[in-house]
Amino acid sequence: MDNSNKIKPLSEKLAASLIKNESPSDLKKSEIFDAEIESQILSNIKESTYSELLNDIDAKEDWKPLKRKIKKRSKKALRFWSYGVAASLVLLISLAFVFNKTDQDIEFGTPVIVNNNIETGTDKATLTLEDGSEVALEKGTPYQTANVTSNGEEIVYNKADKSKPNHYIAYNVLTIPRGGQFYILLSDGTKVWLNSESQLKYPVAFSTGETRQVELIYGEAYFDVSPSTEHEGAKFKVFHQSQEVEVLGTEFNIKAYKDETTISTTLVEGKVAVSTAHTNEVLEPNQQSNLDLKTNNISMAKVTDVYNIIAWKDGVFSFENKPLKEILKVLSRWYDMDVTIENTVEEEERFIGTFNKSNSLEDILIAITSTGFINTYEIKDKSLTIK
Repeated sequence: MDNSNKIKPLSEKLAASLIKNESPSDLKKSEIFDAEIESQILSNIKESTYSELLNDIDAKEDWKPLKRKIKKRSKKALRFWSYGVAASLVLLISLAFVFNKTDQDIEFGTPVIVNNNIETGTDKATLTLEDGSEVALEKGTPYQTANVTSNGEEIVYNKADKSKPNHYIAYNVLTIPRGGQFYILLSDGTKVWLNSESQLKYPVAFSTGETRQVELIYGEAYFDVSPSTEHEGAKFKVFHQSQEVEVLGTEFNIKAYKDETTISTTLVEGKVAVSTAHTNEVLEPNQQSNLDLKTNNISMAKVTDVYNIIAWKDGVFSFENKPLKEILKVLSRWYDMDVTIENTVEEEERFIGTFNKSNSLEDILIAITSTGFINTYEIKDKSLTIK
């Protein structure tokens, strides 16, 4: 009997129970599994898991329940979750075992770990001043001048004095290395979150009444722009060598990494215009523009859940229907490591999962390996190899 239509809502109820630190009583009421299967699932859900789960899942008020997805794995029409969740969702890992169960138990190879030098990312950046001098910003190291203050986790610029004309604009550059992230409050009140391996150039103070301009040289940034109504109608623009984004007051995400051939701009609130030398597109909320750097063409897409795209700024990585190779590329930036996938079939396997960025790499690898799609992995120095 095909119980896939029952399995999805059941998984949502069980996950909700764990999140609320409650016993998964809905499993007994479901009548979907026999006693043996129920026992196997429950044996993987220990009491200690409940509190651990609470620590790993982000508690944002607008957090949306993770979608459970089912797809066919073989011609036998066996339905199951093919998505290996990350460390925070132990329940779906357990179900993955059940629905992938064959006549023989799955055997996993033993991970090989030699001189593991891979560390979890943290708040850190390099500030380049107008004169070219550099300042290292990191936790526990305060920095302060007449117009800027940093506690090592964020950098805040003083509001510009509108009574004094700005004839000369000084620029700073904030560079986020692999394994880093940083928050910046610009002098106009615009908030910017910068992801790993990113660089932003911006003025120390904006000129009153003139267009406010910053440049995302590379990487990923989330902007919460101070409205133009608070700045004598001055627009806000984000430049990149391949595109320009113009806004009046809005929230949006730009991803423009050096090793990718697409620049993605995702609008959360308000309205933005994305333009290149050849085209111009206006985005509405929950829309994404994708600029192909090879053809210089822009394609538009509807985003069903923007939080999967912007969760990184809240300390969470959220993946939905993402290939393993894309997930590992994101992880490589945060954990500052090199990644090799030996099996090209495995790199296209799609997963759904969410984990806190404070999790260790090994926690995440254990979760992915537990799905059965990956045999084992090897860590040597700052390199990860998926076997």
